[in-house]
Amino acid sequence: MALYVQKYGGTSVGTTERIEAVADKLKAFHDEGHQLVVAVSAMSGETNRLIGLAGAITDSPSPREMDVLVSTGEQVTIALLAMALEKRGITARSFTGWQVGIKTNNAFMKARIEDIETSKMREVLDNGGICIVAGFQGVDDDNNITTLGRGGSDTTGVALAAALNADECQIYTDVDGVYTTDPRVVAAARRMETVTFEEMLEMASLGSKVLQIRSVEFAGKYKVPLRVLSSFKEGNGTLITTEENSSVEKPVISGIAFNRDEAKVTVQGVPDVPGVASRILVPVSDANIEVDMIVQNVSEDGSTDFTFTVHRNDYQKALKLLTELAEELNAEGVNGTDDICKVSLVGVGMRSHAGVASKMFKTLADESINILAITTSEIKISVVIEEKYLELAVRALHTAFGLDAEVTEEH
Repeated sequence: MALYVQKYGGTSVGTTERIEAVADKLKAFHDEGHQLVVAVSAMSGETNRLIGLAGAITDSPSPREMDVLVSTGEQVTIALLAMALEKRGITARSFTGWQVGIKTNNAFMKARIEDIETSKMREVLDNGGICIVAGFQGVDDDNNITTLGRGGSDTTGVALAAALNADECQIYTDVDGVYTTDPRVVAAARRMETVTFEEMLEMASLGSKVLQIRSVEFAGKYKVPLRVLSSFKEGNGTLITTEENSSVEKPVISGIAFNRDEAKVTVQGVPDVPGVASRILVPVSDANIEVDMIVQNVSEDGSTDFTFTVHRNDYQKALKLLTELAEELNAEGVNGTDDICKVSLVGVGMRSHAGVASKMFKTLADESINILAITTSEIKISVVIEEKYLELAVRALHTAFGLDAEVTEEH
C-alpha cells in the first residue's frame, strides 16, 4: 500500500457537490489501504471574491493583512472535506498551514516554504485517518500567516510529498494530464504518458498553465514523482519524473508551448560600445520589469538596434522608461509592439538530434510566418512571431514533428 499526497484545485472543490465527489474518490483510495494526505485550494472564485472585498475597503491593503484574508478560502474547503469524509465513516483531520507546521520565510503574498513539521500528519495517518491540509499557506518565524502566491497549492502538495517521502504526489485538476500542446488550439494534441521534470519546467515557464513552475522545481529538486490527473474523469494522467525513469524511447520533441502575453521593445541606433546592454537593461531591471528574449543586431556604422521582450503587462512601462532614457543612451529612438507571441518546442530528445531548429524554421517559412527573434537552450527552441499567426504556427509544428500522428490514427 502506498502513501499518496493528493492536491485538488479550485474547480475540483468548486461546489459542495464537487467536494462530495472528492470525498468519494478519497474513500476509494482509503478502502484500498492507501495512506492519504490531501492538500486543497479554495473553492473556485473564492480567492478572487476575497481580493475584491479588500479592494472595496482600500486600494493599498498591507500584504500581511491580505495574507490573513485570502488564507481563509482554503480553511473553508478543508473543513467541508473533513465533514464529507466523516459522513462516510472515515476519520479525517483538517489543518491550516500554521496548524500543520508549514514554515515559510516572511515574504507576504509570495512566501517560500522552508520547513514542514510532519509529526501531526504522521499521527493521523498511523491511526488510519486522512489528513487534509490547506494549500497555498504557511506561517513565518513570527507566527504571521503567509501565502505562497497564485497556484501555491501545487507547491504545498509537492512540499508535503517531499517532507513525508510519499510514493507519489498526485495533482488533481480540470485536465486529465499534460498534452503535447493546448487541445483548444490543436484538436489532435495528445496526452503524454510521461514527461521529464526538465521538460515540464520548460513548458510551465513558456506558457503551459497545467502546473505552477515552483511546484515543478520543488518536485525535480526532491525527486518527487508527480502525476497530473483529472478529478472529473478516470485515467492514468501524466507522470512527471526524472529522465532515467521516463520512457526509454523519448521523442525528439515532447511538446509545444506558447505564450500570448508578450511584447517587444527596440532601442534603435544605440552606440555599439561596451556596456551599452547594461545601460539599457539595468534601469529596466530596477523598475522590476522582467526581460525574456534579447536580440542585438549586427553593428552598422558604429550603431546597433537592441531588442528585448517583456510581459505584455509591462510593455507601456518599459516603453515609457526607455523613451525617457533614449537621449541619455544617445539612441535614435525607441519603438515596440505588443501584438507578438512566443512559440516554443520542448524536448530532451533535442540533445541527441540535430536539425530541429532548421526543421522548425522551414515549417514556419512554408506557412509564410516571419520569425522576429530566436532563443535556444539544450532542450528548447523559442521563436517570437506575430500573434495573428500563433494557432497556424502551433498546428503546423505539431504536425511537422509528428506529435499528432498517433491521435490521427486513433480517431
